[in-house]
Amino acid sequence: MRTRIYLPGGILLLVVVLLLVALVPGLSLAADTPKADPLADSVCASCHGDQAKAFLNNPHDRSLAAKGWRVDAICEACHGSGTKHAEAGGDKAFINGMKDLSGAEACLKCHNQIGDHACSNCSPVGAKASKGALIDTASHLTGSHAPQPAVNCLDCHSIHSATFTAPKLLKKPQLDLCESCHPTTVAAFRNKPYTHRVGRGGIQCTSCHEPHGRQGKAGMKLTRAGEPACVGCHAEKKGPFVFPHAGDVAGDCTTCHQPHASNNPHMLVQPTAMQLCLNCHTQLGGAKTLGAQPPAVHNVSLARWRNCTTCHTAIHGSNRSPQLFK
Repeated sequence: MRTRIYLPGGILLLVVVLLLVALVPGLSLAADTPKADPLADSVCASCHGDQAKAFLNNPHDRSLAAKGWRVDAICEACHGSGTKHAEAGGDKAFINGMKDLSGAEACLKCHNQIGDHACSNCSPVGAKASKGALIDTASHLTGSHAPQPAVNCLDCHSIHSATFTAPKLLKKPQLDLCESCHPTTVAAFRNKPYTHRVGRGGIQCTSCHEPHGRQGKAGMKLTRAGEPACVGCHAEKKGPFVFPHAGDVAGDCTTCHQPHASNNPHMLVQPTAMQLCLNCHTQLGGAKTLGAQPPAVHNVSLARWRNCTTCHTAIHGSNRSPQLFK
């Protein structure tokens, strides 16, 4: 009686491949031809070998090399012609060293238009503009971090020194980088009891701020619907409501809440809800008087009337109660 041996299909295929590799001359699993060294004939790499080798993983190199650019041509796109620099034995006077404002101006040769940059993703003007049109509300040319002697591209971005996996080639983690110019704000994030967990919970400064946007609120990011970045996370406060809070008309989230950090619960701008509400709902009149004033029965000298949100629970807006009771 014959004994039959059954092999699973995957093992049988592996055995066949190994036999072919062993028996057929010249056949191998890996290509015999080595990959050409892109730095072999580079004049720049002959002196700046370490930088040139590290730059091969840089997105600037990868994007241009994919278009057929040679290494020296990529270097000269930012640093200018290196011929006289090389002939003079490396004299720095004949090369653009990419320092300070002059270096930032070299960046703007490419980074000045709508394309795949963050501003076109978050700016409603940028999103609607045609490709190649200059951005109105967010621009590398006119933004709050636009190149100037005090602040320029190279203060935040490191073209050669940053690891190639660093987001946007930033010099440091984002919170540490922003702290170099905004120490008070970053200290509030780290030390105050009620805060957005920037750098600790998936949110960064650029989650709300457009780094190349204009000063103040014009530099805040918007959702794709053109709404404040706050409702991107706090969607339950978004509305629309049948009975909205007056803040939708006379202010915004920052009318009541500290945007970065606060000593008060819910990041309020006042220690208690009563103090906050009376900023607008006051009986004293004047420019800040908005909406209805507390009725006479609301005697705020008594503790029972000092927590407005005990009754007015739908403080951000309601679909059922004009008084925001529920």
